[in-house]
Amino acid sequence: MAKPRKPKPEDPKPAHSGAVVRHQKLCLSIDTNLRRIYGYTELEIEVPDIGIVGLHAENLGIESVLVDGEPTDFEYYPRNQSSDIEKRWASAVSSPSSAADVAAAAYVTALETELIPNLLINCFNKMQIEQINTEPNGVQSSAEVKQNVKSVRVNYWVEKMETGIHFEDNVVHTDNQIRRARCWFPCIDDNNQRCCFDLEFTVAHNLVAVSNGSLLYQVLSKYEPPCKTYVYRLDVPVTAQWISLAVGPFEILPDQHNGLISHMCLPPNLPKLRHTVEFFHNAFSEYEQYLDAKFPFGSYNQVFLSPEMAISSSTVGASLCILTSQVLFDEKVIDQTIDTCIKLAFALSRQWFGVYITPEAPNDEWLLDGLAGFLTDLFIKKFLGNNEARYRRYKANCAVCKADDSGATALSSSFACKDLYGTHSIGLLGKIRSWKSVAILQMLEKQMGPDFFKKILQAIICRAQSTTCPVRSLSTKEFRHFANKIGNLERPFLKEFFPRWVGLYGCPVLRMGFSYNKRKNIIELAVLRECTATIDSSVSVLNANPDSENRDGDIGWPGVMTVRVYELDGMSDHPDLPMAGDAWQLLEIACHSKLAARRYQKPKKGSKPDGSDDNGDLPTVDMRSSVDSPLLWIRADPEMEYLAEIHFNQPVQMWINQLEKDEDVVAQAQAITALESLPELSFSVLKALNNFLTDSKAFWRVRIEAALALASTSSEETDMAGLQHLVKFYKSRRFDTDIGLPKPNDFSDFPEYFVLEAIPHAVATIRAADRKSPREAVEFILQLLKYNDNNENPYSDVFWLAALVQSVGELEFGQQRIDRLLQFDRLMPSYNGILTISCIRTLAQIALKLSGFIHLDHVFELIKPFRDSKTIWQVRIEASRALLDLEHHCNGINAALLLFIKYIEEEPSLRGQVKLGVHAMRLCQIQGGSVSSEDIKATTLVALLHLLESRIAFNNVFLRHYLFCILQVLAGRSPTLYGVPKEKLPCMGNVEICNEQKNNFGAPVNEIRPPQPQPPMGNPSHSNHSHDNLAIPEASKEVDTVSNSHDRKTAVVKIRVKQSATSSKAEEADNGTAERSEGGERSEGRRNHDADRGATSSVSVDAPQRNSAEAVSISNQNIEEVNSFHDHGSRITASIGSAKIASEGDNFGKELQCTADSGNASVHHQPDDPSSPSIIQDSYIDAEAKKYASLQTLSISRDDGPPFQEKEKEKKKKSKKKKKDKEKKRKGEEHKGERNDPEYLEKKRLKKEKKYKEKEMARILGEVKAASGELKSKKEETTSLTQMGGNKQEADNMNSSEPPKVVISKLETRTEPTQPTSAPKFRIKIKSKPLSKS
Repeated sequence: MAKPRKPKPEDPKPAHSGAVVRHQKLCLSIDTNLRRIYGYTELEIEVPDIGIVGLHAENLGIESVLVDGEPTDFEYYPRNQSSDIEKRWASAVSSPSSAADVAAAAYVTALETELIPNLLINCFNKMQIEQINTEPNGVQSSAEVKQNVKSVRVNYWVEKMETGIHFEDNVVHTDNQIRRARCWFPCIDDNNQRCCFDLEFTVAHNLVAVSNGSLLYQVLSKYEPPCKTYVYRLDVPVTAQWISLAVGPFEILPDQHNGLISHMCLPPNLPKLRHTVEFFHNAFSEYEQYLDAKFPFGSYNQVFLSPEMAISSSTVGASLCILTSQVLFDEKVIDQTIDTCIKLAFALSRQWFGVYITPEAPNDEWLLDGLAGFLTDLFIKKFLGNNEARYRRYKANCAVCKADDSGATALSSSFACKDLYGTHSIGLLGKIRSWKSVAILQMLEKQMGPDFFKKILQAIICRAQSTTCPVRSLSTKEFRHFANKIGNLERPFLKEFFPRWVGLYGCPVLRMGFSYNKRKNIIELAVLRECTATIDSSVSVLNANPDSENRDGDIGWPGVMTVRVYELDGMSDHPDLPMAGDAWQLLEIACHSKLAARRYQKPKKGSKPDGSDDNGDLPTVDMRSSVDSPLLWIRADPEMEYLAEIHFNQPVQMWINQLEKDEDVVAQAQAITALESLPELSFSVLKALNNFLTDSKAFWRVRIEAALALASTSSEETDMAGLQHLVKFYKSRRFDTDIGLPKPNDFSDFPEYFVLEAIPHAVATIRAADRKSPREAVEFILQLLKYNDNNENPYSDVFWLAALVQSVGELEFGQQRIDRLLQFDRLMPSYNGILTISCIRTLAQIALKLSGFIHLDHVFELIKPFRDSKTIWQVRIEASRALLDLEHHCNGINAALLLFIKYIEEEPSLRGQVKLGVHAMRLCQIQGGSVSSEDIKATTLVALLHLLESRIAFNNVFLRHYLFCILQVLAGRSPTLYGVPKEKLPCMGNVEICNEQKNNFGAPVNEIRPPQPQPPMGNPSHSNHSHDNLAIPEASKEVDTVSNSHDRKTAVVKIRVKQSATSSKAEEADNGTAERSEGGERSEGRRNHDADRGATSSVSVDAPQRNSAEAVSISNQNIEEVNSFHDHGSRITASIGSAKIASEGDNFGKELQCTADSGNASVHHQPDDPSSPSIIQDSYIDAEAKKYASLQTLSISRDDGPPFQEKEKEKKKKSKKKKKDKEKKRKGEEHKGERNDPEYLEKKRLKKEKKYKEKEMARILGEVKAASGELKSKKEETTSLTQMGGNKQEADNMNSSEPPKVVISKLETRTEPTQPTSAPKFRIKIKSKPLSKS
């Protein structure tokens, strides 16, 4: 067993740490008639020493705040939308690229703003503050610690429910969007804050309130009108995101097999609910049995609401799941069964991993998501069959291999998770990450065995349910420890496995082929290993050698892959293929079967060597490979132990053998894919596909693939053999041979039903040589639609008819029949409007194909009525999609996006808005690449930006993300936040986050921000913002940035000083704290400074010893900002980093970083102001680091100085020279008798070498001075030309090209000190960047 994680010591929180919620109580009264919520929340909080608690609250009316029962001061900053968005963006947006930059800036600003608490509460009264100020420093007593725990009560109300919680008639429910729990109760809406909850909800007496935890009791009031209060208790600590609520006139259906489970729905859906949840107790008990633990919460409730209310098909909360009634089905519906079972099983698995067991950090979210998917796969395997589970996993792996090509799919990349702000779970990339997580966990299960993997999951749940020290969080590092201790996987393997599969991205691509050596009876297998992505910067995680011979940066994967060989005498596995090392590999695999000696028979005239006649068209090589070898077929990675894309090349007959004889559904699907992609199709291939289609024992999903393969292989070259096979198969099952018409529907055989349902679609995809549908295919589909009869069938044919209608959409005929079905379904609505949706989709497809022959106005008028608000949301959204497609086809992407914006503003349902956003993004992707400014107008881009920052987007997190993706796709970029260059984001200016800000707690605002890890040096993509001035990070301008506004050179000298530890400690004490301006002032000053700076020059050298003539003198005094008297623009700024105390033997104990900037930045006097741009500032260090950073700045004149400084230098030189002479004389007397000593001679030789190096250093310093003088003269000359040139100079420089960079190589020479006091070292770096006019 793995050692349990030691609990972290509960030390007193430091002064800069944020508040911690121990317990929260929520008491609300809900009035569905007035659509109002009012009540209070009471939090038991560990208050930080600063006495300020920050909560998240949005869209709330704060009435009062009490601390320990006494009113207190508070500040509330509601985030309001700026009203001048069009004015702000009109000048900045001129192209899709600029719009994408602005969208990234606005999106990142909104996400970062949401991390900041906006309800600030003063938890200390004046007496307590005075006591704290007067108390001496020391360790706090237990009584003081208890005093820091305060009871904070917030009385509030919610009137305008827009997000977080929703009203629909007499139904109220929450949506659990990311960071939207704050929209219905004040809380610390952060994933790191977990606590227990007491929940009380008062509603009308005829309504039911369902929430988290166990229902303790109900109280019926005696007042008029009568109300009922539901009291819940949640004893498991969870985050605020998992608190859910559903109120309505629900019908409650207790589970017949398990008393902990309750199902609820609105009264009309009760019959469907009974049929849908019959299986659910099986999943519940299966999870408990596998994890060897009871369900962690006191009860589990499922509430089914109408689809118009929910933002997604399922909303998970602690012990509560809110789903849409769209997933419910009755005994007549077949197609919805499998999807609903899997959806409910996954929602239940999230209760275990995700809600009960939480990720320790954002980097660990993949692990909990993967474990929930792993549990769901166990349910699928046991209750839906092993074939269903393996086929789904195979298809998911194929999708991951195609999409895993960028850092957005890296599962545990710290910077990626931080930059994505939780948006990595939205959309297609979220599904890819989820599938990849499950695949990686299944790979680990294959490596250690299913029993060991089960023990790991049981250990995780066991320690979480411990009564002494429960640990309910899980990290990747801990899971890796479990895999080693419990799973018995070796540390070297795990050390390679997790960084490669979890920390990086890309999947292996294997291209394999073989040759059979008959003489040696071996298989020679050639393998080329590639990667789905080019690993560049992320390779550094594993310290990969950049000079490796692996292709495209492929660094390999840990472990070996198994090759399974099927021979005449049986099957054998060969785990011989290493996944690391050389990209090209050649393996020799021994065969166990031997061919018996055969007599050679001379082939007959007119026949082929294999005995077939000339009528056959089988390739000779294919048949000879099966005759001359004992091999039947070969498979690589048969058990899916690797997440890999495999391209195996073997003869056609071996693929046919694999399809016909291998019982694994994955092997059959791989064989069908290989046969379908053959350039030349033989009669045996078509026969094998047809035989598999007609085999009722085969898995129905693979049979559908065989049908689609027959359709894709149908052509005039094969005499439409595939079409004939499909029609013949269907008629043999569903046609009456006497009258030649379809029989009445009979869906009693479910697998046969699914296969026959796919046949019309396969037939509709067949094309003749003229790219038209064959006449036989058209007549076949229309005949099925015309004579469909479902009178005697006990099952619904709505999905059957929908498939037929969509098949017609693949053809070019039959519009009149579709119109009739559309009107019929309008009178008698089908299940979830499936038939109407298919008719609308088909009409749009036909209209687009025949747009040159028919008027689209008729189609517009036919579809437009279905956008009425009274229609169900599925039909309304499908009609909107169809109209967007038609608008895009007729008038282009600009008109389609304008119509999309109009539909978004009119759409009432959040889920409908998301569907429209996804469809609009697909329309933009159809354009391909970057959209030109001619295709889309700037006003449309500004309208999209306005929608991105509107309240509509704030209320719908998913819609806001898709709006951002649309603007990125229009600019030809990837639709994700990953990789957005934040240092290039435009400045957003001052974003208003409050109205009439009182600023009573302005000083401690940064104290309560959630702590963030400090980014590595050199990565300026993470910038911090003050609470009062939230701005997006500006472009990070480095020192050597060249501005084209002046054609001149400016010397920038970087000096690095290391001072000895023998220096007095007073110097370290004096060099204390420095004043630094915040981000907004820094950006402004830096912009003004860099605008006038020209080229730079840099060289790096080592300075001589401290006793030599120094250009910079360091004293034991406070270092101040001083401007050069002769040149206001020139400056040398020095920043002191961290200081460390060293022994006397250490050469240096303190670092100084000096930056000298010489240039006429301005001709006016610069005031001694903390916000001066000449002071070194670092906005890329977080707020916590800012408080404790010790940074000092220094400005010293560059070359010029008063005459008395030269005299002082001369005096120092003379005194040092006398000391050297005395020291030399003394040492000469000491070593007089040692001149024949070899040790003395060696020291003397080293001393000569040192002197030679000193001379070289002096020569280099002379060259540096000469270069500096030359730069200064050129600068002065250019300054005069600039004054004379005026505006003409600026106009010429607008067209100047990018200047070439001339970098002088870095020279370093180190000298040993001759005195006990060690000398500082200077590294001076000068870069010359001459500017040339074009």
